[in-house]
Amino acid sequence: MAAAGEPPLPDPKDVAAVIDAALAEDVGLGDITTRAVIPKGARLKADVVAREEIVIAGLPIALEVFRRLAPDATIAVKLAEGSIAMAGATIARVEGPAEGLLTAERTALNILQLLSGIATLTRKYVERVKGTKAVVLDTRKTIPGLRNLSKYATRVGGATNHRMRLDDGVLIKDNHVAVAGSVGEAVKRAKAAGLKNVEVECDTLDQVEEALGAGADRILLDNMTPERLREAVRMVNGRVPLEASGGVKLATIRAIAESGVDFISSGALTQGATAADIGLDYVFTTS
Repeated sequence: MAAAGEPPLPDPKDVAAVIDAALAEDVGLGDITTRAVIPKGARLKADVVAREEIVIAGLPIALEVFRRLAPDATIAVKLAEGSIAMAGATIARVEGPAEGLLTAERTALNILQLLSGIATLTRKYVERVKGTKAVVLDTRKTIPGLRNLSKYATRVGGATNHRMRLDDGVLIKDNHVAVAGSVGEAVKRAKAAGLKNVEVECDTLDQVEEALGAGADRILLDNMTPERLREAVRMVNGRVPLEASGGVKLATIRAIAESGVDFISSGALTQGATAADIGLDYVFTTS
């Protein structure tokens, strides 16, 4: 469970499923190295340490991995989920059976490094649009099986989740438009099906006008320059929310935000994030 003031964790069932799969993948039939090298009954104290400045995300999940394999371990959290850890900072300390903690080490760190990397990059994007009205959104461009955890990490970084799944919102994309015949026809069909909050992707200003005429509730402006985005903002004049997407990078997001769009979505938050550099540093072992 998340502590007071921390972002709510993903559904416990999703967390358990990821941990189950990750441990099965990593441990297999057992840690033969640790069993051979570490004396029975040995106890280990070690610190989870940031090697670079990061936004911490996934710490409760990583610590649950340690608890799975070392149920009687003592865990002391030094820095809260969502906080910034400077290089060299101790994030948490674990103390308990050496065999269980060492077997859990890689799986726990993999989760913490991945989610902290996403949160750290997301925070940079969010910081770049400060002072504008634009809200940074994530996308469905996530590692299969890790959707909920990855989108949790973007929330920790300060972004807002877009669609979690295909049943979580209507977004008519370019291929939908191509098969339907036009933006207007695709929107009309979605409306006729009783769908609410219909969003449609538009590549041109003519399509934007067509989408408005068909009753779209939100428009995604795909791969438009900041100049063209400003034209779209003037044309729509607040009638529906506008989302910019395509070609959104850290170097370009500020200019996109200054165009006046309401939302900016970027797959780079999850696809472009590098795993954070985090290690488990030995403090001492007793036997």
